[in-house]
Amino acid sequence: MTKKSTRRDFLRGKAAAEAAGAAVDRLLPELGDESVDRQTLVISRPAMAARFEICVDATDAAAIEAAWEALELVGEYESRWSYFRPESELSAINSAADSEPVAIRGDLFELLQRSRLLYEETEGAFDLTATPLWELWGFARREGRVPDEAALADALRLVGMDRVELDASSSAVFFRTPGVRLNLGAIGKGYVVDRCAERLVAEGVSSFLLSGGLSSMVAKGRPPGGASDGWTVGIRNPLRPDRRLARLVLRDRALATSGSYIQSFRFEGKRFGHIIDPRTGWPAEHMLSTTVLAPSAETADALSTAFYVMGVERAVEFCRNRPELGAVLIVPSRTRGGWSVHRVGIADDQWLQEPE
Repeated sequence: MTKKSTRRDFLRGKAAAEAAGAAVDRLLPELGDESVDRQTLVISRPAMAARFEICVDATDAAAIEAAWEALELVGEYESRWSYFRPESELSAINSAADSEPVAIRGDLFELLQRSRLLYEETEGAFDLTATPLWELWGFARREGRVPDEAALADALRLVGMDRVELDASSSAVFFRTPGVRLNLGAIGKGYVVDRCAERLVAEGVSSFLLSGGLSSMVAKGRPPGGASDGWTVGIRNPLRPDRRLARLVLRDRALATSGSYIQSFRFEGKRFGHIIDPRTGWPAEHMLSTTVLAPSAETADALSTAFYVMGVERAVEFCRNRPELGAVLIVPSRTRGGWSVHRVGIADDQWLQEPE
């Protein structure tokens, strides 16, 4: 029996209904019950240290098959671009590009070009070379520690996309400084979500919600049944991650969220999160979480990290100069354990405040 026929058999009749029901029960705390019901099937697979999920109409066999096919792309990109796999294209760059130019495939080269542009537009707040800082602070092994000044200065010498030379004539990468490394962790998941969404649209699927973990997603069309103008997705309370702070109605748009509530540690009474400001080498501390709405998950993914580093004023200014963007910025307040919410580029009818 082929893989495709096995999938079709599993998703017929009672099996489809039971699978949809189980997936919906698990997903409701994140997405809200307006979008997902027993007309919706959630298909998923683990990859890239997350779970990729696609919500489609449970009665649409073509959409279900297309969702399975789209998720197969995730594994392909993880094999090619993982920072942690020694056989990946990214590892090949990191191991050799400080001694000679390394020619790479066009899609990766174009992604690096766009990442360079974002680095410049955000004045260095978004930076694919910041991994030495993340490792120095102990977040790579989930063993947080405060580094000494000398070690921090050494790590900062390896950080900055201006140390990466991109030769468009040969699609080659060269590191001007030995020891520089690239890591796509702040943009790669969004890129892959976009590619999966493109595959679904190419197969004629006009309604779906596609997510890469809890941080990146794309919504197309309306949920099955058409009761809502879009898919309802939740924004976590950054101080109480088991609860939602609000919900957004998302349609034909991408969303990404960054926050340090999952990876952080305390030292001498101060909390340090895993999102590092690559310009200073210290964890960013002026945000609790940032959610960005954008035309693509790639852009939303990158800017959610950049805005976390940039702070409220610069993030709001950035959005106001780019009307295609929206953001929800949650910052700590002076009240102990409190927060305030800043919204920009998000209409009132998209915003559903949770009760206190």
